Parts: sequence; C-alpha cells; structure tokens
Amino acid sequence: MSEYDIEPSHGMHVVHDGPRQAPPLLLIHGSGASGGFWSPVVPALVGHHHVIRVDLPGCGQSPPAPPYDVPAQAGRVAALLDDLGLRHVAVVGHSSGGYVATALAEQRPDLVGSLALISSGPSLDALLRQPFILRVLLAPPLGPLLWSRRSDALIRKGISATAARPVDLPDDVIADVRGITYRVMRTVLRRNTAYIAERSVPERLAALEVPVLVIFGAADPRWEPSSAHQYDAVPNARVELLPGVGHLPMLEAPKTTSELLLGFTATAADSPPMISEA
Repeated sequence: MSEYDIEPSHGMHVVHDGPRQAPPLLLIHGSGASGGFWSPVVPALVGHHHVIRVDLPGCGQSPPAPPYDVPAQAGRVAALLDDLGLRHVAVVGHSSGGYVATALAEQRPDLVGSLALISSGPSLDALLRQPFILRVLLAPPLGPLLWSRRSDALIRKGISATAARPVDLPDDVIADVRGITYRVMRTVLRRNTAYIAERSVPERLAALEVPVLVIFGAADPRWEPSSAHQYDAVPNARVELLPGVGHLPMLEAPKTTSELLLGFTATAADSPPMISEA
C-alpha cells in the first residue's frame, strides 16, 4: 500500500490510498477514533478501490469544528465528495460512523452507491452497559479529571475493552485518540444518541433504495450482538455476524472484514444505480 495524498478538506484531515481512477470507497470512523483505525484493511482494499479515509472534525488530525450533529457531519462528507467529483461511492462506516454514512445516504442518495455498516448499533434498546473503563472515562465526576491525563497504556486499555480479541494499536492511532478532547467526545456521543433516538437505523435504511451490508461482532461488548438482526427488516440488507469478534472487526479480523467488504462492493457495482438524482 502506498499512501499517495493527504489533504485538508472542509475541516477534515483526508487520506487517499490506491489509484484515483479505481472505484471510490469511503471509510468513516466511529466516535473517539480516527481514519487510522482502518489501516489493517486498507492494503486489501486498495487493490480494487480508491480508498478515502476521513478524520471527522475534532477527531484524529482534524481540528474541532462544531456542530457535531450527525446530519451536519454527513453534510461535510457530502461536500468533500462533491469537491472530488464522485458519485455512487461505496461508503463504509464503523460504529457511529455508520450513522454518518446513513445520514449521507438520506441527504444525498446520488452520492452513495452502496452502504456497509460495521458494529453500528441499530437502536438505543440494543445498547449494553459499557465496559467499566469507558464508564469511568466518559462520565462525571472522574471523566473530566482523567481524560486529559490519560496515559498511552490507559488509552490502549480503553480501546481494547471494546474488543473480544487482542488488537494491535500503533502509536499513531493512540496519538489520534489522545487529541480528542473530553468536550468533543461527550458532545459527539450525545448527538449520536439523538440521531438513533429520533429514528432507528434500520427504519432509516428501509426508506432508502441502496444495497446494505451489516457486519457485527458476535461478541460485541457495546451493542447486543443479536440486535444486528434488526437490520433484517431492511429490504436490501445482508447481515454478517463474526464469531469471537467484538466491536472492532477491522482490527480484530481484518482479513475477514476486508473480504466481506470487497465481495459486497463487487456485487453492488454489478447492479445499476437505483437512484440518479439528489
């Protein structure tokens, strides 16, 4: 894999990999993460796609830039794709990045050719009691005090608490997470909750005509794994549960995850676009 372009766009740090003439594939990270979390699957994806990774505002190497509402985040991503002159993009979102991807498809169906959601909780009733370390870091009274004092070891422990398998977390990924402020993190989490409280993700997707792949870890500690089948109600959806995998399939099972994504994008590309106007 050769990283050939890094650029700022609409307040976001954007990384391009693979040949630009290849079919575009956009990767959107989840809360408290960055585009670096996709690194294990990028080498497989660039053989078939122009891969675009964004750091959403306030995350990774992108500066804070409110508002953090899910539709506003999707609007920034849409503006990026417009600037790049792209249409019918394969869009992949991890965790709450799946909400941004869904909102993008809601706002601009002309931009989204297919949609893959990885570990994206479908509704609030599927949310589990979060791992203890995350509850401590993200809630008063200790959260505001501990957040800015997090050591690399504590950040690694917090991320690993969402996985069911050991994960390799490079120093640059830890640095990306360290840069996220407590205020941004709490705000993003509230806005994500508001988005799925208003309407569940399967309900939103059922109103769209776009092929959907849902990948869920069967041992996800953040969302009830069986809730993945709420997506069965979406007419164009396929659900894949990964045994022994937690909330981070691209880090815990990168080979399986990339194979599922490539198989899905190839199949979706063989189908004619369902919608051709905004």
